Amino acid sequence: MKVAFILFDQMTTLDFVGFYDAVTRLKTMGFNENLSWDLCGLKEQVSDDRGITVIVDRVSPDLSEYDLIFIPGGFGTRQLVNVTEFVEWLKSAKEVDYKVSVCTGSLLLGAAGFLREKRATTHPNAYDLLRPYCSEVVEERIVKDGNVITGGGVAVSVDLGLYLCETLAGPEAAKRIQKQMDYLYYQTGLIGPGRIGQM
Repeated sequence: MKVAFILFDQMTTLDFVGFYDAVTRLKTMGFNENLSWDLCGLKEQVSDDRGITVIVDRVSPDLSEYDLIFIPGGFGTRQLVNVTEFVEWLKSAKEVDYKVSVCTGSLLLGAAGFLREKRATTHPNAYDLLRPYCSEVVEERIVKDGNVITGGGVAVSVDLGLYLCETLAGPEAAKRIQKQMDYLYYQTGLIGPGRIGQM
């Protein structure tokens, strides 16, 4: 499995790192030796909303070559929904198996058309911004609708990462990763058929 982490100026770093830390442990802890990932953006480095600079691995790659894209949130999303170059780049992920976001990253999934007729969530302060892009804004921490998975506010990124670990490698893998992270709050089985946030 090949993962693209979509990075941009004025993102919130915890949105990115919380998910990144959990999911990349699938490889470092031996659950998926074939897992690989790239930090992707439209330029060689980006700066978050507090001045941290991140070096990008790949500039403007064709996202169709990935199996999963992940988009963090942050105040930069408000401007990027109107940046044609960025939105058109995201659209190259149309056929990607998993499209995942946390916080206001869902606005970018929406701008690319991936939330049309989908249920989704975002940071509680951005529910109104999300409504034009999806069929229903669901006030839950994690919402899965088909191959699109959206998470709520900033700290949900850790739970969302563990949920993807559970989805890709099963509940026991997720529990072992959770223990290694010393993170007490995620519950396996929380999202699933007939459970909260599932569609």
